[in-house]
Amino acid sequence: MSRIVYVNGAYLPEEDAKISVFDRGFIFGDGIYEVSAVIGGKLVDCEAHLARLERSCGEIRLALPWSKAELVAIHEELIKRNSLDEGGVYLEVTRGAADRDFPFPKDVTPTLVMFTQARNFVNAPAAKTGIKVVSTPDLRWARRDIKSVNLLAPVLAKQFAAESGAQEAWMIEDGVVTEGASSTAWIVKGKTLISRPLSHKVLPGITRKAVLAYIEETGFAFEEREFTLAEALDAEEAFITSATSLVMPVTTIDGHSIHNGAPGPTALRLREIYIDFARKGGVLG
Repeated sequence: MSRIVYVNGAYLPEEDAKISVFDRGFIFGDGIYEVSAVIGGKLVDCEAHLARLERSCGEIRLALPWSKAELVAIHEELIKRNSLDEGGVYLEVTRGAADRDFPFPKDVTPTLVMFTQARNFVNAPAAKTGIKVVSTPDLRWARRDIKSVNLLAPVLAKQFAAESGAQEAWMIEDGVVTEGASSTAWIVKGKTLISRPLSHKVLPGITRKAVLAYIEETGFAFEEREFTLAEALDAEEAFITSATSLVMPVTTIDGHSIHNGAPGPTALRLREIYIDFARKGGVLG
């Protein structure tokens, strides 16, 4: 049985789903996306993802004709129709379809596409072994705080990682780590978690926000600052956070082992806390 997807008001078998060849998301990358995790058949922090969607759309002057409640209902219907227990729901909204011209078209209806993907988050094998990371220059545009569908630079970074036998790439700009190709980058020094400040240079991670909400349970402090690749290589631990990785230990960067080359206790504890948060319904708002 094929997946049921959502396209512009209709729930359809994936093979029947279509959008216009003139859609601005396809032609210009003129759109925004979000991915909400699903664990135990429940959405994890979907409200926060939709708040970020609203912000991103506002930054590109794309008016959303759907309420948050309507979008949540579509998420839940897709989960039900696809019997999804664990995985993610992908949402993409574009400015709509119009003859190709750079300025915003008038009187155009936005396109909304959503689909599910079944994935193993909680018992992902990589959580036991940790992942490998490679560094790469950050070639993205200046507004990385907008979750744009323009993902060519991350695609190239992820491909470089895959060809290097790694699972993630950390972007480097002006000598410091910005973030992962699809994740927030963290290091641990002593009893302090370190990740760079939010700005136009990084995406405001939803999982980052959740981790910080529960940081007191680890007994650690949080230092919001930039860090260099050299500092990461010398850290006691490194890890990433994202909706699809949850909290994932990093054990090597550019072939160099972090500390003893094994997943660190802090990352593993944060992962436990986050999974418990997710199973309870995972709502930060």
